[in-house]
This record gives sequence, C-alpha cells and structure tokens, in this order.
Amino acid sequence: MRIFVTGASGWIGSAAVPELIKAGHQVLGLARSDASAQAITDMGADVIRGDLDDLDVLRAGALNCDGVIHLAFVVPSTSPIATRTDAQAIATFTKSLAGSGKPLVISGGTMVRPGRAATEHDELIATGPIAARITNMQAALAASDKGIRSCLVMLPRSVHGQGERHGFVPQLIARARATGVSGYLGDGTNRWPAVHVEDAASLYRLAVEHAPAGAVLHAVADEGIPTRNIAEAIGRHLHIPTRSLPATEYEGILLPLLSTDMPASSTFTRKLLGWSPTHPGLIDDIDQGHYFT
Repeated sequence: MRIFVTGASGWIGSAAVPELIKAGHQVLGLARSDASAQAITDMGADVIRGDLDDLDVLRAGALNCDGVIHLAFVVPSTSPIATRTDAQAIATFTKSLAGSGKPLVISGGTMVRPGRAATEHDELIATGPIAARITNMQAALAASDKGIRSCLVMLPRSVHGQGERHGFVPQLIARARATGVSGYLGDGTNRWPAVHVEDAASLYRLAVEHAPAGAVLHAVADEGIPTRNIAEAIGRHLHIPTRSLPATEYEGILLPLLSTDMPASSTFTRKLLGWSPTHPGLIDDIDQGHYFT
C-alpha cells in the first residue's frame, strides 16, 4: 500500500514511517518545512509539501494514496485553532476517500472513566475541556458510514522512548530539576496509561492494514502506572527526594493529569489485531537513563 502520513517527521511519525516501510509499504509524508522534508526523505519516504491548512494538499495526498494515517496536530492540541484545523483536515480526508473503502486512521486520546479502566467500547461523549477534540473523533468514526475504513487509535498520556523531548515525562523531569524535588499529588495512586513509541507505531501499521471500519483501538501497553512510581523513578536518576506536593505547586496541563486517575485497557485491541507490545514499559524506559542525558 501507499500510505499518506501527516506528522510524518514528528515524534510518533518518525517511528511509524520506518515501521510502514519495513512492512513493505510506500509512504508519502506531509512536510511543512525543509527540515521536515529532509527528515522524511532520510527515512526513505516521499514528500508532499504543505501543512494542515493546505486542504488542496491534503486532498491530493489522500487521493494519490491507498490510505491515510493522520498524526499531525497544531500545538496546543486542545486550542480552538487546533481543533478547528483538525476538523477541517478530517472533513477533507472524508470527502476525498468517500466510497473508496480505503483506510483512514485518526489519532485520539484514551478517555477517563472514574473507578475503572477505560475500554475501546466506551461511548465517546463530547463534554469537558476536550469536547471539541472528541467531536473530531466522532466525525472520524462517522466516516465509516461513507464507505471509508475509518478507525481511531487512542493514545495514552505517555508515548515514551529514546528521543522524547516534549511529552509529559520530560516536563516532569524538567520541573524536578528546577525545584530539586520529584513530586506527585496526594498519595500518588492516580494512574497513567503508557506505551513505547515503537509499539504505538506497530499499532498504526496494523490499523491501516487490518482494522475494521468504525474500530476504536487503544495503543496502551501499561494500563496504569501510579504517578508516585513515575516520580520515584525520576528522583532515583536525579538523586533528589521524592514526595507529595500541594496542587499549588503545579500549573497548566500537569495539574489535571496528576490529579486524575486514568487507566486504560487494550484487551480488545490486542485480540482484534494481534497487537503485542514488546518494548520496555514506562518505568523500565525511564530507568534506562536516556531521559537524563
């Protein structure tokens, strides 16, 4: 297959593109800069220049390929500009692929289900601060009614691995370095789901190859890691104390992330596609030390 990949030079794209090529697929990567174009070329993929606002480019990429994996997003991903841009991109892909039976793989995030792990069968309800993003996910799934093999790959809070520089673990490490304390909220029992970036890449490949229309997939290897365990791993490597800190010590996205229990299961995904994560879990990955060099 020839796969059009947005965000091909990004964190997950840089793992997904080689995964696709190794499996015998051709890749057309969207690049908005010379640096991105070079990175995509170096991975062995073809390049189409443009960004998510270039709807004619998105249309051309979709029409000239056998499927689409949509990884790109505007930062911050929950801003009105970002969600509007994403909605336009999904609508463009849907219109371009309608009636073709081609795969359209859209990225989302695992949901929060109080008192239990989120599953692939949970209803997507567009409420709360990420309501607009959930609406976009709903639109992607609805594309399956238009003759498109559309599906969602729901990513956990941490997509980790060597080279990660902008995710939540690097943010926690930077904060710990700045304050001299590796902290967590409350008793630290709130849990994060996680996946190694290489395992996430393999799920994207399986999704574009085999996922049925309307499927919701969870790219989750670690169902739920207590935030205290994450803080302790960071503290060990920085040789600083680990302790509970008050909520006033945190700001931005880290506060709700640390204060919410958000485990997620991938049992259905593993059975459906035979996906089996093989790379280190989050704590083992932190303990390898590459986050601290």
